[in-house]
Amino acid sequence: MPEIMYREAVRDAIAEEMRRDERVFVMGEDVAIYGGAYGATQGLLDEFGEERVRDTAISEAAIAGAATGAAMCGMRPVAEIMYVDFMTIAMDQFVNQAAKNRYMFGGKTTVPMVLRTEGGAGRCIAAHHSQSLESWFTHAPGVFVVMPATPYDAKGLLKTCIRDDNPILFIEHKMLYKEKGEVPDEEYLVPLGEAAVRREGGDVTLVGYSRMANRAEEAGAALAEEGVEAEVIDLRCLRPLDIDCILDSVRKTGRLVVCSEGYQETNFVCEIVTRVQRFAFDYLDAPIERVCSANCPVPMSPVLENEAVPTAERIAAAARRTLARNV
Repeated sequence: MPEIMYREAVRDAIAEEMRRDERVFVMGEDVAIYGGAYGATQGLLDEFGEERVRDTAISEAAIAGAATGAAMCGMRPVAEIMYVDFMTIAMDQFVNQAAKNRYMFGGKTTVPMVLRTEGGAGRCIAAHHSQSLESWFTHAPGVFVVMPATPYDAKGLLKTCIRDDNPILFIEHKMLYKEKGEVPDEEYLVPLGEAAVRREGGDVTLVGYSRMANRAEEAGAALAEEGVEAEVIDLRCLRPLDIDCILDSVRKTGRLVVCSEGYQETNFVCEIVTRVQRFAFDYLDAPIERVCSANCPVPMSPVLENEAVPTAERIAAAARRTLARNV
């Protein structure tokens, strides 16, 4: 299969769905002429024109609100919020309007919209442009949250999301846009709510998503050199969550390390810990380890940013700790 960059996979997914369905259109800040802040919509304006690729004002509330209304009226918007940090401004439109609409109208309407955004640290652009806020949105009923780690998953999942009839927050990590991976030329879809086992093993389970899935895989490779076979699970979707994949792995390994770039307190991985404790407690041979970002605003300093965000080395260290202990 050919190798393409993550951002190219995102662009190709949108283009294919726009060709397939004339109801699909793109809107957001700098998505048209500029081609997106990270280049994920380059070339779409040339092919589809300004009616279907629309630059908007710098108003996240307006973007989310217009996308919600368009979706309710039968369109399939793919709207971009440049940074997940600014989803705070679009919170009412997305969480109170888009997410609850089908329920409050008794299923008489659907809201088939995708809000693309990007999050995470790595570029030293500080506290307003580096956060991982996905746990806020997993708390809202009616919202799907998708966070692919590879170009293959980015394309396949985005195509699935565009065809879905629910409001979906599609979060791309800023440090993944230039990462390359194999992506087939033929059309394919990746289903929502199915995790991927990136590495098989029987000693300890490492669970991550987005960039942390890649770092968990790096940690698994490092542990293998020490004779430890780690099973690495990439969640791909937080809602819907493939808890069965995690439980099956924990029942095999008896040990679990969960990792996330979100702040440690009330992180989404706490939900995973709770469910494992409830449904696989008898299989645990050691306490569960969490590897998350520090409970402080993301620093601008490269040295401090690296200290605040989980690394493959810290994930591997957590695995060693749980391997050294018994319940």
